Amino acid sequence: MTQLEHARAGRATAEMKAVAAAEPIAEADLVAAVAAGTVVIPANRNHRHLKPAGIGRGLRTKVNANIGTSGDFHGIEDERRKLQAVLDCGCDAVMDLSTGGDVTAIRRDLLARSPIPFGNVPVYEMMVDAPRQGTPFVSLAPGRMLEYLRRQAEDGVDFMTVHAGLTRRAIEQLRRRPRLAGIVSRGGSMLTAWMLHNDRENPLLERFDDLLAIAREFDVTLSLGDGLRPGALADGSDWAQLEELLTLGGLVQRARLAGVQVMVEGPGHLPLPQVEMNMRLQKEVCGGAPFYVLGPVVTDVAPGYDHVTAAIGSAVAGAAGADFLCYVTPAEHLGLPDVQDVRDGIMASRIAAHVADIAKGLPGAMDWDRRMAAARRRLDWDAQERLCLDAERFRQVRGRRATQTDACSMCGDFCVYKVLKDIDA
Repeated sequence: MTQLEHARAGRATAEMKAVAAAEPIAEADLVAAVAAGTVVIPANRNHRHLKPAGIGRGLRTKVNANIGTSGDFHGIEDERRKLQAVLDCGCDAVMDLSTGGDVTAIRRDLLARSPIPFGNVPVYEMMVDAPRQGTPFVSLAPGRMLEYLRRQAEDGVDFMTVHAGLTRRAIEQLRRRPRLAGIVSRGGSMLTAWMLHNDRENPLLERFDDLLAIAREFDVTLSLGDGLRPGALADGSDWAQLEELLTLGGLVQRARLAGVQVMVEGPGHLPLPQVEMNMRLQKEVCGGAPFYVLGPVVTDVAPGYDHVTAAIGSAVAGAAGADFLCYVTPAEHLGLPDVQDVRDGIMASRIAAHVADIAKGLPGAMDWDRRMAAARRRLDWDAQERLCLDAERFRQVRGRRATQTDACSMCGDFCVYKVLKDIDA
């Protein structure tokens, strides 16, 4: 049985108990939320030593980090270092998006090392591996696609991005209403090419019931991908994006009826005023399913700083109800991220997640900030280091700008807390 089916029967699984113990939610309330589909717990029964994470309403806003190879850089040691950075930085989940080297071996290696929920995009392995087996992706039979999905589920992947909401109708409409940036989803572009080549409907939509059967067998959480997400602010909230969202709303209901946990992925580039509207619309259309947002990136002109542009959008999205933030690194739009890019992206996204939790009024979220404020007033640097999100960064900055006083080198003896210490006493 899946987490969803256990919850519907009123049973708290070991994963539910672990999530309830780590979150500001009673166990019975968590079971009810999983049963309703407003919370998911990605936990493939074949993934051992998993540190469960709950994603959804009433829980902490979670952060995912993407790692993985490319055709230019496909060394497994680099990806292992990135995975370790993901774990060191306190990320809640990780996805392998490898498209270079032996992608099957890379996924299995990283999965075996990951104690946190592990996701992937199944079509990536198909588009890399099938040509090596003599079959171009556009000639891949739907049955072969399902074989790839089953193998990945058997390996223990906890959540999978599937672009099943991309339809022929949407593609035809997109031709009539062209976008500035076009289709920017890699998975969406590959499936679009398949549909155009074969003059057929999306195979992941046509075989969605078979896909659900695989997901239920291994308790894989489906992340319904947004193949038509906007890749430029000018395309935000356009007809194509909203058309796909309506389709995804129907697929959410089909997944729940099949006993499969499901969440929905959201837009990439949006003008800031559209972010809150998109969050609320998704929740309404998709029956309160957890929302996994890719940014949103709120300006197109800051390459090298897109971890910042995404953190701004993520904070607003999280405050409006988004449950799961996909980090964006400084290398976005420029190249494959390295370990430092991964760290920078995670920290920016974790800041956004915490800001969102405060805005949501999540129990206990403000307590962390109150403790930090009190430690600053006491000039208690040890406590500040323990409380900060990134203790390594804290030590680096403080160490390179040292002072002879017990304040920081910005103010020294003129520190407000030193000047007013008699009042504080």
